[in-house]
Amino acid sequence: MSSERGNFGTKMGVVLATAGSAVGLGNIWRFPYMTGHNGGAAFIIIYFACVLLLGIPGMLSEFIIGRHSAANAARAYSRLSEEAQADVNGSLTIRGGLAMVMNRLSRMIGYMGVITSMIILGFYSVVAGWCLQYLFASVMGELQGNSDFVTNYFVTFSSDPFKPLAWTVVFILITHFVVANGVRNGIERASNLLMPTLLLLLVVIVVASCMLPGAGRGIEFLFHPDFSKVNGSVLLEALGQAFFSLSLGTACLCTYASYFSRQTNLLRSAVQIAILDSVIAILAGLMIFPAAFSVGVNPDSGPSLIFITLPNVFQQAFSAVPGMGYVISILFYGLLALAALTSTISMHEIGTAFFYEELHISRGKGAWIETVVCCVIGVICSLSMGAVDSLKLFGMEFLNFCDYLTAQILLPLGGFLTCIFIGWYVPKKIVWNEFTNWDTLKGTFFNIWFYTVRFVCPVGIAAIFLHQFGII
Repeated sequence: MSSERGNFGTKMGVVLATAGSAVGLGNIWRFPYMTGHNGGAAFIIIYFACVLLLGIPGMLSEFIIGRHSAANAARAYSRLSEEAQADVNGSLTIRGGLAMVMNRLSRMIGYMGVITSMIILGFYSVVAGWCLQYLFASVMGELQGNSDFVTNYFVTFSSDPFKPLAWTVVFILITHFVVANGVRNGIERASNLLMPTLLLLLVVIVVASCMLPGAGRGIEFLFHPDFSKVNGSVLLEALGQAFFSLSLGTACLCTYASYFSRQTNLLRSAVQIAILDSVIAILAGLMIFPAAFSVGVNPDSGPSLIFITLPNVFQQAFSAVPGMGYVISILFYGLLALAALTSTISMHEIGTAFFYEELHISRGKGAWIETVVCCVIGVICSLSMGAVDSLKLFGMEFLNFCDYLTAQILLPLGGFLTCIFIGWYVPKKIVWNEFTNWDTLKGTFFNIWFYTVRFVCPVGIAAIFLHQFGII
């Protein structure tokens, strides 16, 4: 089915589509929340350092695996593993029994990425569906009221047995429609529309937020570093934010890279995507903090920021201009829905590519298999949030369990094994050829990057992993 694989048509399409896979709800609410909780600009500085040390090297590793193999994530790791085993120059660093173990493990990494992406798409679509509901409610003027009203609105909606479920399925079907149309006509075309629109909406809300009375305190908070809050935990949280913000370990970067042309500069693309992702996160901070400070809301309000805190913030902050709070609320939840969609598209493509290539069926059929599987996961996750109390695993609602399983176990594990795979197992000649586009580009930073992938990234990811379990 290779004829159905397609590829990205333009350099801009590569950057926007891949950046879209990284830009999501985490940029809009998690980054500002983490920044507010960990010392403002001090956290941002550490975060940027982590992007350089872990994010870009990790992205480039997945790009190399995906483009070299030109296959879905599961087959990509398998192909490279076969090439490593057939290496006649004896350039493998890992040898003997350990090489055999790594060969078997490498075949599992891609499959783990596919499974992880399905789980994430299932529960992520539930939250994305909430964004659609809040967009609809904003348009209908249903979010007008005090903080208690907004809190009760969310509790009532999230525990409803039908509405959240319906919005979840709608969001997955929207994602399906984009992916089923192919790489160039579906994913790239949608990304070329969605990403500029997302940026435009974000800038509009940022400008409006920064013009509020007292907004200067929020801007100062964002850019004034408070190093007194920096400790080992903050360092690890910044490292984790960089890891998850750039979608490392989900196999989406590997899958998208399989559609890159041989002329794509992988290092430059990784840097551009990391910069765009970070800029959007900073703009999200400029959107939220000025508005929050203008009405005296704590900037580290936590995960409830989107659906409980911000509706009331916008209502109060823009009350001086009739109708402005209504407009900003619509723009904000429209922005969230777009950000969620750019991420769900990439997650859906991972499974779609796997099914149609491995089962030798059409892209459309592969997309429907992915859609059905993720709808089942999404429905269970949605019902677990109040409608059906018995849908729990290990004492957690099924949605929260899926979040815990992927974020704290599968993603760090996948990222760690990928670094070991590319840094110690794949023949260095293959890595060099991909890094330099077969000696047509200068490999100025190759040695620095390769050292980072071999040593810095595994240690950093292991630190995140151990921190999740409270070991360090």
